[in-house]
Amino acid sequence: MSSITASAIDTPTRRSVERTCDDLAITVLGAIGLIASLTFRDYGLGWDDYTHAEYADLLLRMYGSGFKDIAALSFANLYMYGGGFDMAAALLHKVIPLELFETRRLLGAVVGLIGLSVTWRLGRRVGGPLGGLATLLLLALCPTFYGHMFMNPKDAPFAVSMVILMLGLVRLAQEYPQPSPRTILIVGLGAGLSIGSRILGGMALVYAAVGFAPLLIEEIRTQGLRESVRRFAHVVYVLLPGMVFGYLIMGLIWPWSIMEPGNPFRALTYFSHFFEKPWKEMFDGALVSVPDMPWSYLPTLFALQLPEVLLGLSVAAVIGTFMSLSRADVPARRKTIFLMLTLAATLPLLVAMVKRPALYNGIRHFIFVIPPMAVLAGAAFAWGMNWLKHNHRRWQPAALAVFAFGLLLPLGEMIRLHPYQYTHFNQIAGTVRSANDLFMLDYWGLALKQASDGLREELVERQESPPRDRKWKVAVCGPQRPAQVALGPDFTIGWDSNAADFAMTLGEFYCKGLTAPVMVEIKRDDVVFARVYDIRGQSISNLLAIPAP
Repeated sequence: MSSITASAIDTPTRRSVERTCDDLAITVLGAIGLIASLTFRDYGLGWDDYTHAEYADLLLRMYGSGFKDIAALSFANLYMYGGGFDMAAALLHKVIPLELFETRRLLGAVVGLIGLSVTWRLGRRVGGPLGGLATLLLLALCPTFYGHMFMNPKDAPFAVSMVILMLGLVRLAQEYPQPSPRTILIVGLGAGLSIGSRILGGMALVYAAVGFAPLLIEEIRTQGLRESVRRFAHVVYVLLPGMVFGYLIMGLIWPWSIMEPGNPFRALTYFSHFFEKPWKEMFDGALVSVPDMPWSYLPTLFALQLPEVLLGLSVAAVIGTFMSLSRADVPARRKTIFLMLTLAATLPLLVAMVKRPALYNGIRHFIFVIPPMAVLAGAAFAWGMNWLKHNHRRWQPAALAVFAFGLLLPLGEMIRLHPYQYTHFNQIAGTVRSANDLFMLDYWGLALKQASDGLREELVERQESPPRDRKWKVAVCGPQRPAQVALGPDFTIGWDSNAADFAMTLGEFYCKGLTAPVMVEIKRDDVVFARVYDIRGQSISNLLAIPAP
């Protein structure tokens, strides 16, 4: 009787806590959506935006011509990537009253918000309502993920596609051997979107193959070999419609992949070798050729760029996952789920550390491992709070306070860095102020937008007009096309600083610091992200601090 009474009393309380967590998560998503709608225009163009917009036009032209115009299938090397995001942005641009690149930023925010929502649902499935809320907060307040979702046309959509696939695989493990039609659809959608975005999405097959081992071993032990094989074959059979759906999705957003059966493997071979002329980037205070980056490149940058609370909780979860594999009291399904998530969060990094491919642009190519990290971290936090509840209840408020403080640290940095959240370095690194001399910060060149806006405003304030019969000339050290878009039609840009009126330079190591008067300076945390110099009447031969490769 007493146990029944206790259960009756506890159930409404538990449901209230669950409802509160879900309500808070929805509120957080709403707040992020509102903030994104007000700030998406702040994010400048990167090196790749213009080229991706051209790729989208070629893809739409191909579909519109009934595959008569197939220039998209040989455009640069982008035909070896999917163009789903680019096509969606181009189509959206046709129906909303925004400029093309504003539309791309808006769509990036929408895709990022979808990724946050899916990651929350995944975290909730794995760690309950509290784990889901913690997962959402950890990912939303991860400056690297948040910053990239606005302006990275390849890696951010790929990360979202991969977390959709992970949600499908986790649902599959929970429902095995009778997956629901919704789970089959999610697995197919996630597979099509992820592989159709980057061939690296095929790595999810490894997550599933290795991750399902504990569950399949348990099946053999309890059901017998014959019955377990029959059940496995049934799952494969019912997944076939989802795989066909995924193949169609892949072909839609990456048409080159289905032109010949071997094309995806050709893409895998192509990207397994460095395909550009090598250049040097700043890593740990030294200039290193990108094909020669040390094995420590990724672990160093992940340790210094991710929020400390996310790092600590995700490491604890990974350790806990491997410790649980040998425990008989942990259900096989739970082992499978956490093993898949752990592989998703760590295996790509381990492979890169061993294979040592060309590495550059910080961790942008690996942001797809951050959502599963957040899910693991959220589950670890929920587990810890539950353990404290049953063992040291009085310590729960202190643990919650530490978690909240851990979230406030990156939040403060995100506000200070806006709109350059992706350049974030944590307190371990000493923030961007200490990292500036050791690592690259604004490698996308986003600050040229704000510098361009500042130059135009300064000229208006000074009431200056360009010389007669020509436009203002601006020499740019950084991405040229984004600078031209940001400056507008009243300016011409180029590398030639001898004939220029102004010099616009990024605050990166490869741009000179000039002695000319500074008209505009873009700074965050006392770090210069970009400058505009008045170089009229001066003879400046080159804006590069190091010889061009």
